[in-house]
Amino acid sequence: MSTGALEAEALDRRIAAFLAARPARSGRVVPLSGDASTRRYFRLARGAETWVIALYPEAIDVEGHAFVAVRHLMAGWGLPVPAIVDGDGRLGILLLEDLGDLTLQEKLRTARAAERDELYREALRCLAALQREAGCGPRKAACFEVAFDVEKLSWELHYFEKHFLEGLRARDLSVEDRATLADAFHRLAEEIASWPRVLCHRDFHSRNLMLHGGRLHWIDFQDARMGPATYDVASLLRDSYVDLPEEVVEQRAEEFRLAAVPSESRETFTRRLELMSVQRNLKALGTFGYMATVRDNGVYLPYIPRTLASVRRNLARHRQLEPLWRTLRRHLEELQ
Repeated sequence: MSTGALEAEALDRRIAAFLAARPARSGRVVPLSGDASTRRYFRLARGAETWVIALYPEAIDVEGHAFVAVRHLMAGWGLPVPAIVDGDGRLGILLLEDLGDLTLQEKLRTARAAERDELYREALRCLAALQREAGCGPRKAACFEVAFDVEKLSWELHYFEKHFLEGLRARDLSVEDRATLADAFHRLAEEIASWPRVLCHRDFHSRNLMLHGGRLHWIDFQDARMGPATYDVASLLRDSYVDLPEEVVEQRAEEFRLAAVPSESRETFTRRLELMSVQRNLKALGTFGYMATVRDNGVYLPYIPRTLASVRRNLARHRQLEPLWRTLRRHLEELQ
């Protein structure tokens, strides 16, 4: 029997054991498409009722788990997160409210311009609420103790260098190239890390926003941590998965600034959003390269051109990024 078959059998056994202990929830289990993580998801259907099974690769401490802890915080602030119905830490399983299959990415394929704009307004209103609520009261949860500091931001940029430039694109970087990239990455990370910090969702894009019950709900927030106010805004408005007209990006960004950080000038906020977008987009390209070359999963390859176009747009706007742009465009023709 192959390793893959053994793994599948083990997964089936864990789910079967979970359901056997809960006969009232026995039903049909259907695999769902996953993400870039090691988690796997299944839909459990019993009559008209459905739930989502989140299956982790190992046992978990349910109450101490990051997803559970962050979810409870966000729910307490009135944010749109799924309910946790049940769980078994020994089996590495959480049973979640089923939010359906309609992501913001998918909804935008048929949405009219006015509908699209209101969906983005809703997403950014909730994001502003996250930053506001998290800034009030005690900060005892683990998500407040970790941040996008220089080390983390630099690591993500070098992840792009390793898995996209050298991995997926197989570029042979010279000693000079590496030195220039290292310096440019450090300077960019150092500036971003110096900005005021708020609590960030960490992966706030159109594939992690689900339209359910007439409202956008959030998923994949377990890696929440402290970072710039523009971090999640960049993830959403410079999304690898969606084309947004420039005027829409500018309008939604300005609405968010007025709601969340009115003390920042428009010029300062725009500059920070553009620099943050460069970092976020490069990290996304690193993930796409990793998934293709290490995990043998090419599902993200179609999103590379859009992401590189966003990188080029923002690199071209800032003179301080010229050494980075000059080095990258020698190896990536899309940045010419």
